[in-house]
Amino acid sequence: MPVSAADGKLLILTAGMGAVSTTFFAGVEAIRRGTALPIGSISQMQTIRLGRRSEGRNPRIRELVPLAGLGDLEFAGWDPVPDDAYAAARRAAVLNPQDLEPLRDFLERIRPMPAAFDREYVRRLEGGNVKRAANKWELAQALREDIRNARSASGAARTVLLWCGSTEIYLAATDCHQTLERFERGMKENDPAIAPSQLYAYAAIAEGVPYANGSPNLSEIPALERLAVERGVPIAGKDFKTGQTLVKTILAPGFKARMLGIHGWFSTNLLGNRDGEVLDDPDSFKAKEVTKSGVLDSILQPELYPELYRALHHRVKINYYPPRGDSKEGWDNIDIFGWLGYPMQIKIDFLCRDSILAAPLVLDIALFLDLAARSGRGGIQEWMSFFFKSPHVDAGHVAEHDLFIQHFRLKNTLRLIAGEEPLTHLSEDDDPGA
Repeated sequence: MPVSAADGKLLILTAGMGAVSTTFFAGVEAIRRGTALPIGSISQMQTIRLGRRSEGRNPRIRELVPLAGLGDLEFAGWDPVPDDAYAAARRAAVLNPQDLEPLRDFLERIRPMPAAFDREYVRRLEGGNVKRAANKWELAQALREDIRNARSASGAARTVLLWCGSTEIYLAATDCHQTLERFERGMKENDPAIAPSQLYAYAAIAEGVPYANGSPNLSEIPALERLAVERGVPIAGKDFKTGQTLVKTILAPGFKARMLGIHGWFSTNLLGNRDGEVLDDPDSFKAKEVTKSGVLDSILQPELYPELYRALHHRVKINYYPPRGDSKEGWDNIDIFGWLGYPMQIKIDFLCRDSILAAPLVLDIALFLDLAARSGRGGIQEWMSFFFKSPHVDAGHVAEHDLFIQHFRLKNTLRLIAGEEPLTHLSEDDDPGA
């Protein structure tokens, strides 16, 4: 299907205007002003090989497919805390003052709309910038109106919406999530199984706006999946893959490729930002634990390699430690074994910056969702699994967690969108010069 041009402005809405969103806003503006590079963004910096290696065709991804330009991006969002993006960025303390102050005029213009927020689902967060309504249906309708108003105010031709807010308590899909009729009835009856993040997903899809879930929250439900297909709206998720899980999806495929066994993988995190405070609640942590813990089984396939991975003991912990701020520290102890069963250890201390790693993901996801919409690709975008800890896939499909397979699939999808042949590497065997 032909791809329509990226004409006009693209409005990027974020549900949540905390550390991740404000770092993203500030970074894009700094890049537009020529004071920074889009490091970490594959849409902006990465090349993509076309044809045989010997052909030497390696354009940047943004040169191959018609992505929205950074100069055409507009921003808006919601947050229960009423601070504008500059004040929120100062409070988050991700960026140094010398980097933040020159952007103050731009960031102060981005003020959060009142959020659809309920402390029953995020118990460690408070805020007075909250919508009031008789039921969740009315809240969803208010969010839909916000989307229309923000698009009109920005003059944007297209819109995407990403959940960049806090992790809600763990929820499992129930009867109300199975069909659109039941889901809408559940909103009108204030069903407790319907969390605020689901209202944003519903509002976006109902408005024809591509949606991505950057948290572990439950939004991959049949009712919304079907609605996205019916409306031709791209959706993707879930849970941005940034620090420790990124490392796991890099290392685990290497151990498996070398057929090295793993006795155990112990992971713990020190995190002091708002996300860390929210995850200090056991019910919110459970939602995060589920997305972080499923990675290794998927990659290592213990059912195929029981001698190497069946007895693997995988433990994940998150500790709220305010002095660490947004500079998360991830510790990993990996007990591996090799030839004749001899044990070895690998220890990793990743002093990462969570929002610095997440911000370029927000940019790439937003641009690729918009590209998917202009390519006529509605429904679940499995090819975007590269960006998420717990990839959202169609019913009956197995989620792929291997970062390198995810990356290969993403690039091949971009080749197809551009009208190029997908890469298989089989041609290399037939052409010594490739």
